[in-house]
Amino acid sequence: MSNPIASPASAHVVVITPMRRAALPLLFLLLGVIYASWVSRIPALRDNLQLDPASLSLFLLGGGIGAVGSFPLAAWLVGHYGARRASWYAGLMLLLSIPCLALAPTLPLLMLAMLCVGAFSSCFNVAINTLGAEAEKLAGRSIMSQLHAWFCVGTLSGALLGSVVAGMEIAPLVHFGLIAACVAIPLRLCYRALPNDRPQYIAGKKHFALPHGPLIALGVVAFGGAIVEGSVADWSGVYMKDRLFASDGVAPLAFAFFAGMMLLTRIVGDRLKEALSARRVVAGGGLLAGIGMLIALLASQIPIAIVGFALTGVGVATIFPFIFSAAGRHGPTALAGVTTMGYTGGLIGPPLIGFLAHGFGLPAALSLVGVLCIAVALAASRARWLE
Repeated sequence: MSNPIASPASAHVVVITPMRRAALPLLFLLLGVIYASWVSRIPALRDNLQLDPASLSLFLLGGGIGAVGSFPLAAWLVGHYGARRASWYAGLMLLLSIPCLALAPTLPLLMLAMLCVGAFSSCFNVAINTLGAEAEKLAGRSIMSQLHAWFCVGTLSGALLGSVVAGMEIAPLVHFGLIAACVAIPLRLCYRALPNDRPQYIAGKKHFALPHGPLIALGVVAFGGAIVEGSVADWSGVYMKDRLFASDGVAPLAFAFFAGMMLLTRIVGDRLKEALSARRVVAGGGLLAGIGMLIALLASQIPIAIVGFALTGVGVATIFPFIFSAAGRHGPTALAGVTTMGYTGGLIGPPLIGFLAHGFGLPAALSLVGVLCIAVALAASRARWLE
Protein backbone atom coordinates (compact mmCIF):
# COMPACT_ATOMS: atom_id res chain seq x y z
CA MET A 1 0.00 0.00 0.00
CA SER A 2 1.34 3.43 -0.90
CA ASN A 3 2.36 5.87 1.80
CA PRO A 4 -0.31 8.60 2.15
CA ILE A 5 2.29 11.07 3.43
CA ALA A 6 3.92 12.99 0.60
CA SER A 7 7.67 12.78 0.23
CA PRO A 8 9.75 15.86 1.03
CA ALA A 9 10.37 16.42 -2.65
CA SER A 10 6.68 16.37 -3.51
CA ALA A 11 5.82 18.57 -0.52
CA HIS A 12 7.62 21.49 -2.11
CA VAL A 13 5.83 21.27 -5.45
CA VAL A 14 3.91 24.51 -5.95
CA VAL A 15 1.10 24.69 -8.48
CA ILE A 16 1.13 28.10 -10.17
CA THR A 17 -2.49 28.80 -11.10
CA PRO A 18 -3.52 31.56 -13.53
CA MET A 19 -4.98 33.50 -10.61
CA ARG A 20 -1.69 33.33 -8.73
CA ARG A 21 0.14 34.69 -11.79
CA ALA A 22 -2.40 37.49 -12.14
CA ALA A 23 -2.70 38.37 -8.45
CA LEU A 24 0.33 40.66 -8.07
CA PRO A 25 -0.21 42.70 -11.27
CA LEU A 26 -3.88 42.94 -10.36
CA LEU A 27 -3.07 44.44 -6.95
CA PHE A 28 -1.06 47.21 -8.64
CA LEU A 29 -3.93 47.78 -11.07
CA LEU A 30 -6.48 48.04 -8.25
CA LEU A 31 -4.37 50.62 -6.41
CA GLY A 32 -4.24 52.69 -9.59
CA VAL A 33 -8.01 52.52 -10.08
CA ILE A 34 -8.68 53.62 -6.50
CA TYR A 35 -6.16 56.46 -6.68
CA ALA A 36 -7.33 57.84 -10.01
CA SER A 37 -10.99 57.57 -9.00
CA TRP A 38 -10.75 60.10 -6.19
CA VAL A 39 -8.12 62.26 -7.93
CA SER A 40 -10.37 62.65 -10.98
CA ARG A 41 -13.14 64.03 -8.75
CA ILE A 42 -11.01 66.67 -6.95
CA PRO A 43 -12.71 69.51 -8.90
CA ALA A 44 -16.13 68.17 -7.80
CA LEU A 45 -15.03 67.80 -4.18
CA ARG A 46 -13.66 71.34 -4.31
CA ASP A 47 -16.88 72.74 -5.77
CA ASN A 48 -19.10 70.90 -3.28
CA LEU A 49 -17.46 72.71 -0.35
CA GLN A 50 -16.52 75.89 -2.28
CA LEU A 51 -12.82 75.54 -1.42
CA ASP A 52 -10.26 78.14 -2.48
CA PRO A 53 -6.71 76.99 -3.46
CA ALA A 54 -5.42 77.32 0.11
CA SER A 55 -8.31 75.27 1.53
CA LEU A 56 -7.86 72.67 -1.19
CA SER A 57 -4.19 72.47 -0.21
CA LEU A 58 -5.20 71.73 3.39
CA PHE A 59 -7.39 68.91 2.11
CA LEU A 60 -4.48 67.42 0.18
CA LEU A 61 -2.20 67.98 3.15
CA GLY A 62 -4.36 65.61 5.16
CA GLY A 63 -3.55 62.79 2.74
CA GLY A 64 0.16 63.50 2.89
CA ILE A 65 0.18 63.55 6.69
CA GLY A 66 -1.67 60.25 6.78
CA ALA A 67 0.73 58.68 4.28
CA VAL A 68 3.95 59.75 5.97
CA GLY A 69 2.69 59.05 9.47
CA SER A 70 1.60 55.55 8.55
CA PHE A 71 4.92 54.18 7.29
CA PRO A 72 6.02 52.80 10.66
CA LEU A 73 2.64 51.04 10.76
CA ALA A 74 3.10 49.79 7.19
CA ALA A 75 6.55 48.41 7.99
CA TRP A 76 5.23 46.78 11.16
CA LEU A 77 2.30 45.18 9.32
CA VAL A 78 4.60 43.72 6.66
CA GLY A 79 7.17 42.61 9.22
CA HIS A 80 4.61 41.08 11.60
CA TYR A 81 1.96 39.64 9.27
CA GLY A 82 3.71 39.41 5.91
CA ALA A 83 3.10 41.51 2.79
CA ARG A 84 0.19 39.34 1.60
CA ARG A 85 -1.91 39.76 4.72
CA ALA A 86 -0.87 43.42 5.09
CA SER A 87 -2.12 44.15 1.57
CA TRP A 88 -5.50 42.62 2.42
CA TYR A 89 -5.92 44.54 5.68
CA ALA A 90 -4.79 47.88 4.22
CA GLY A 91 -6.75 47.42 0.98
CA LEU A 92 -9.97 46.69 2.80
CA MET A 93 -9.63 49.77 5.02
CA LEU A 94 -8.78 51.89 1.97
CA LEU A 95 -12.02 50.84 0.25
CA LEU A 96 -14.00 51.74 3.36
CA SER A 97 -12.40 55.18 3.60
CA ILE A 98 -12.83 56.36 -0.02
CA PRO A 99 -16.60 57.08 0.18
CA CYS A 100 -15.97 59.19 3.29
CA LEU A 101 -14.40 61.84 1.02
CA ALA A 102 -17.79 62.46 -0.55
CA LEU A 103 -19.66 62.33 2.77
CA ALA A 104 -17.57 64.97 4.56
CA PRO A 105 -19.71 68.12 5.05
CA THR A 106 -16.88 70.42 6.22
CA LEU A 107 -13.20 71.01 5.46
CA PRO A 108 -11.93 69.54 8.78
CA LEU A 109 -13.89 66.32 8.23
CA LEU A 110 -12.73 66.21 4.62
CA MET A 111 -9.14 66.49 5.85
CA LEU A 112 -9.76 63.67 8.35
CA ALA A 113 -11.18 61.46 5.60
CA MET A 114 -8.21 62.28 3.38
CA LEU A 115 -5.82 61.47 6.22
CA CYS A 116 -7.35 57.97 6.40
CA VAL A 117 -7.15 57.55 2.63
CA GLY A 118 -3.49 58.58 2.65
CA ALA A 119 -2.62 56.27 5.54
CA PHE A 120 -4.26 53.16 4.12
CA SER A 121 -2.99 53.89 0.60
CA SER A 122 0.60 54.03 1.83
CA CYS A 123 0.23 50.80 3.83
CA PHE A 124 -1.20 49.07 0.77
CA ASN A 125 1.53 50.54 -1.43
CA VAL A 126 4.38 49.34 0.81
CA ALA A 127 2.81 45.86 1.04
CA ILE A 128 2.42 45.31 -2.70
CA ASN A 129 5.84 46.77 -3.51
CA THR A 130 7.35 44.38 -0.96
CA LEU A 131 5.58 41.54 -2.77
CA GLY A 132 6.96 42.91 -6.04
CA ALA A 133 10.53 43.11 -4.73
CA GLU A 134 10.35 39.50 -3.56
CA ALA A 135 8.91 38.38 -6.88
CA GLU A 136 11.73 40.20 -8.70
CA LYS A 137 14.31 38.33 -6.61
CA LEU A 138 12.67 34.99 -7.44
CA ALA A 139 12.46 35.88 -11.13
CA GLY A 140 16.13 36.86 -11.26
CA ARG A 141 15.39 39.77 -13.61
CA SER A 142 13.85 43.23 -13.56
CA ILE A 143 10.04 43.12 -13.41
CA MET A 144 9.19 46.10 -11.19
CA SER A 145 8.60 48.46 -14.11
CA GLN A 146 6.08 46.02 -15.57
CA LEU A 147 4.29 45.79 -12.23
CA HIS A 148 4.11 49.58 -12.01
CA ALA A 149 2.82 49.58 -15.58
CA TRP A 150 -0.22 47.77 -14.22
CA PHE A 151 -0.63 50.59 -11.70
CA CYS A 152 -0.72 52.93 -14.71
CA VAL A 153 -3.35 50.72 -16.36
CA GLY A 154 -5.40 51.27 -13.24
CA THR A 155 -4.81 55.03 -13.08
CA LEU A 156 -5.58 55.42 -16.78
CA SER A 157 -8.77 53.37 -16.45
CA GLY A 158 -9.79 55.20 -13.30
CA ALA A 159 -9.10 58.62 -14.82
CA LEU A 160 -11.04 57.86 -18.02
CA LEU A 161 -13.91 56.43 -15.97
CA GLY A 162 -13.79 59.51 -13.76
CA SER A 163 -14.00 61.71 -16.84
CA VAL A 164 -17.07 59.84 -18.08
CA VAL A 165 -18.74 59.81 -14.67
CA ALA A 166 -18.06 63.52 -14.13
CA GLY A 167 -19.42 64.30 -17.59
CA MET A 168 -22.61 62.38 -16.69
CA GLU A 169 -22.87 64.48 -13.50
CA ILE A 170 -22.91 61.42 -11.24
CA ALA A 171 -22.31 62.36 -7.62
CA PRO A 172 -18.88 61.50 -6.14
CA LEU A 173 -20.53 59.42 -3.38
CA VAL A 174 -22.19 57.12 -5.91
CA HIS A 175 -18.96 56.96 -7.92
CA PHE A 176 -16.78 56.09 -4.91
CA GLY A 177 -19.29 53.62 -3.51
CA LEU A 178 -19.43 51.67 -6.77
CA ILE A 179 -15.64 51.64 -7.04
CA ALA A 180 -15.28 50.28 -3.50
CA ALA A 181 -17.86 47.56 -4.10
CA CYS A 182 -16.36 46.48 -7.43
CA VAL A 183 -12.74 46.44 -6.20
CA ALA A 184 -13.46 44.44 -3.03
CA ILE A 185 -14.06 41.17 -4.90
CA PRO A 186 -10.80 41.01 -6.92
CA LEU A 187 -8.90 42.23 -3.85
CA ARG A 188 -10.12 39.22 -1.89
CA LEU A 189 -9.38 36.86 -4.79
CA CYS A 190 -5.79 38.17 -4.99
CA TYR A 191 -5.32 37.67 -1.24
CA ARG A 192 -6.50 34.05 -1.47
CA ALA A 193 -4.36 33.30 -4.54
CA LEU A 194 -1.03 34.62 -3.22
CA PRO A 195 1.20 32.24 -1.20
CA ASN A 196 1.30 32.64 2.56
CA ASP A 197 4.39 34.70 3.44
CA ARG A 198 3.80 35.35 7.14
CA PRO A 199 7.28 35.87 8.63
CA GLN A 200 8.61 34.19 11.71
CA TYR A 201 8.37 36.40 14.79
CA ILE A 202 11.72 37.71 16.04
CA ALA A 203 11.65 39.52 19.38
CA GLY A 204 13.08 43.03 19.24
CA LYS A 205 13.38 43.09 15.44
CA LYS A 206 13.33 46.63 14.03
CA HIS A 207 10.82 46.96 11.20
CA PHE A 208 11.29 50.65 10.31
CA ALA A 209 14.23 53.02 9.94
CA LEU A 210 14.83 56.20 7.97
CA PRO A 211 17.24 55.86 5.02
CA HIS A 212 20.94 56.29 5.74
CA GLY A 213 24.16 56.05 3.74
CA PRO A 214 23.69 55.49 -0.01
CA LEU A 215 19.95 54.92 0.54
CA ILE A 216 19.59 58.66 1.15
CA ALA A 217 20.25 59.35 -2.54
CA LEU A 218 17.45 56.96 -3.49
CA GLY A 219 15.19 58.70 -1.00
CA VAL A 220 16.00 62.12 -2.47
CA VAL A 221 15.06 60.97 -5.99
CA ALA A 222 11.85 59.41 -4.64
CA PHE A 223 11.14 62.66 -2.76
CA GLY A 224 11.37 64.77 -5.91
CA GLY A 225 9.54 62.25 -8.07
CA ALA A 226 6.63 62.13 -5.63
CA ILE A 227 6.28 65.92 -5.71
CA VAL A 228 6.14 65.93 -9.51
CA GLU A 229 3.76 62.99 -9.84
CA GLY A 230 1.49 64.11 -7.01
CA SER A 231 1.34 67.72 -8.20
CA VAL A 232 0.37 66.73 -11.74
CA ALA A 233 -2.21 64.26 -10.45
CA ASP A 234 -3.81 66.68 -8.00
CA TRP A 235 -3.55 69.97 -9.90
CA SER A 236 -3.61 69.21 -13.64
CA GLY A 237 -7.41 68.96 -13.69
CA VAL A 238 -7.78 72.21 -11.77
CA TYR A 239 -5.24 73.89 -14.09
CA MET A 240 -7.10 72.71 -17.18
CA LYS A 241 -10.43 73.92 -15.83
CA ASP A 242 -9.37 77.28 -14.41
CA ARG A 243 -6.59 78.31 -16.82
CA LEU A 244 -7.77 76.82 -20.13
CA PHE A 245 -11.51 76.69 -19.32
CA ALA A 246 -11.85 72.95 -19.93
CA SER A 247 -15.19 71.35 -19.06
CA ASP A 248 -15.64 68.89 -16.17
CA GLY A 249 -15.49 66.03 -18.67
CA VAL A 250 -12.34 67.28 -20.44
CA ALA A 251 -10.30 68.46 -17.44
CA PRO A 252 -9.43 64.92 -16.18
CA LEU A 253 -7.97 64.05 -19.60
CA ALA A 254 -4.70 65.80 -18.68
CA PHE A 255 -4.14 63.29 -15.90
CA ALA A 256 -5.48 60.46 -18.08
CA PHE A 257 -2.86 61.12 -20.78
CA PHE A 258 -0.19 61.62 -18.10
CA ALA A 259 -1.07 58.18 -16.70
CA GLY A 260 -1.37 56.64 -20.16
CA MET A 261 2.14 57.68 -21.20
CA MET A 262 3.47 56.46 -17.87
CA LEU A 263 1.90 53.12 -18.71
CA LEU A 264 3.49 52.85 -22.15
CA THR A 265 6.89 53.86 -20.77
CA ARG A 266 6.75 51.38 -17.92
CA ILE A 267 5.92 48.55 -20.32
CA VAL A 268 9.34 49.00 -21.93
CA GLY A 269 11.04 50.32 -18.79
CA ASP A 270 12.69 47.05 -17.78
CA ARG A 271 14.24 46.69 -21.25
CA LEU A 272 15.52 50.27 -21.09
CA LYS A 273 17.02 49.53 -17.68
CA GLU A 274 18.88 46.48 -18.99
CA ALA A 275 20.13 48.39 -22.04
CA LEU A 276 21.07 51.74 -20.51
CA SER A 277 21.08 51.32 -16.68
CA ALA A 278 18.47 52.63 -14.27
CA ARG A 279 20.52 55.71 -13.46
CA ARG A 280 20.61 56.95 -17.07
CA VAL A 281 16.95 56.19 -17.68
CA VAL A 282 15.76 58.07 -14.57
CA ALA A 283 18.10 61.03 -15.18
CA GLY A 284 17.03 61.35 -18.82
CA GLY A 285 13.42 61.01 -17.79
CA GLY A 286 13.76 63.91 -15.37
CA LEU A 287 14.95 66.17 -18.18
CA LEU A 288 12.08 65.08 -20.43
CA ALA A 289 9.57 65.69 -17.64
CA GLY A 290 10.88 69.24 -17.26
CA ILE A 291 10.36 69.87 -20.98
CA GLY A 292 6.83 68.46 -20.73
CA MET A 293 5.91 70.78 -17.89
CA LEU A 294 7.28 73.75 -19.86
CA ILE A 295 5.06 72.87 -22.82
CA ALA A 296 1.98 72.44 -20.61
CA LEU A 297 2.47 75.77 -18.89
CA LEU A 298 3.14 77.73 -22.09
CA ALA A 299 0.22 76.17 -23.97
CA SER A 300 -2.78 78.30 -24.87
CA GLN A 301 -4.75 75.38 -26.33
CA ILE A 302 -6.11 72.37 -24.46
CA PRO A 303 -4.60 69.69 -26.78
CA ILE A 304 -1.09 71.18 -26.50
CA ALA A 305 -1.33 71.30 -22.72
CA ILE A 306 -2.39 67.66 -22.68
CA VAL A 307 0.67 66.79 -24.81
CA GLY A 308 2.88 68.55 -22.27
CA PHE A 309 1.41 66.60 -19.36
CA ALA A 310 1.77 63.39 -21.39
CA LEU A 311 5.51 64.03 -21.90
CA THR A 312 5.84 64.65 -18.18
CA GLY A 313 4.29 61.22 -17.65
CA VAL A 314 6.94 59.65 -19.89
CA GLY A 315 9.68 61.35 -17.91
CA VAL A 316 8.60 60.35 -14.40
CA ALA A 317 7.41 56.85 -15.31
CA THR A 318 10.52 54.94 -14.28
CA ILE A 319 11.36 56.81 -11.07
CA PHE A 320 9.29 54.82 -8.61
CA PRO A 321 9.70 51.30 -10.05
CA PHE A 322 13.50 51.63 -10.26
CA ILE A 323 13.82 53.33 -6.87
CA PHE A 324 11.63 50.71 -5.20
CA SER A 325 13.52 47.93 -6.95
CA ALA A 326 16.88 49.27 -5.74
CA ALA A 327 15.64 49.79 -2.17
CA GLY A 328 13.78 46.48 -2.10
CA ARG A 329 17.03 44.60 -2.67
CA HIS A 330 17.98 45.68 0.86
CA GLY A 331 14.81 44.37 2.48
CA PRO A 332 11.37 45.69 3.51
CA THR A 333 12.83 47.97 6.18
CA ALA A 334 14.93 49.84 3.58
CA LEU A 335 11.99 49.89 1.18
CA ALA A 336 9.69 51.41 3.81
CA GLY A 337 12.30 54.04 4.71
CA VAL A 338 12.88 55.15 1.11
CA THR A 339 9.15 55.12 0.47
CA THR A 340 8.70 57.38 3.49
CA MET A 341 10.95 59.99 1.89
CA GLY A 342 9.01 59.62 -1.34
CA TYR A 343 5.68 60.15 0.35
CA THR A 344 7.11 63.07 2.29
CA GLY A 345 7.48 64.68 -1.13
CA GLY A 346 3.88 63.74 -1.80
CA LEU A 347 3.00 65.43 1.49
CA ILE A 348 4.86 68.65 0.73
CA GLY A 349 4.30 68.96 -3.01
CA PRO A 350 0.58 69.30 -3.77
CA PRO A 351 -0.23 71.53 -0.76
CA LEU A 352 2.81 73.71 -1.52
CA ILE A 353 1.55 74.15 -5.07
CA GLY A 354 -1.81 75.22 -3.66
CA PHE A 355 -0.35 77.78 -1.28
CA LEU A 356 1.86 79.21 -4.05
CA ALA A 357 -1.12 79.27 -6.41
CA HIS A 358 -3.08 81.22 -3.81
CA GLY A 359 -0.40 83.90 -3.76
CA PHE A 360 1.08 83.86 -7.27
CA GLY A 361 -1.33 81.91 -9.48
CA LEU A 362 -1.39 78.25 -10.49
CA PRO A 363 0.86 78.55 -13.61
CA ALA A 364 3.64 80.13 -11.53
CA ALA A 365 3.22 77.47 -8.84
CA LEU A 366 3.41 74.62 -11.35
CA SER A 367 6.57 76.10 -12.85
CA LEU A 368 8.26 74.94 -9.63
CA VAL A 369 7.41 71.38 -10.67
CA GLY A 370 9.33 71.85 -13.93
CA VAL A 371 12.38 73.08 -12.04
CA LEU A 372 12.12 70.12 -9.69
CA CYS A 373 12.19 67.73 -12.66
CA ILE A 374 15.66 69.01 -13.50
CA ALA A 375 16.72 68.57 -9.88
CA VAL A 376 15.50 64.95 -9.98
CA ALA A 377 17.62 64.35 -13.08
CA LEU A 378 20.72 65.68 -11.33
CA ALA A 379 20.07 63.68 -8.15
CA ALA A 380 19.49 60.47 -10.13
CA SER A 381 22.77 60.90 -12.00
CA ARG A 382 24.58 60.83 -8.62
CA ALA A 383 22.66 57.96 -7.00
CA ARG A 384 25.23 55.14 -7.25
CA TRP A 385 22.83 52.49 -5.84
CA LEU A 386 20.35 53.24 -8.63
CA GLU A 387 21.54 50.47 -10.92
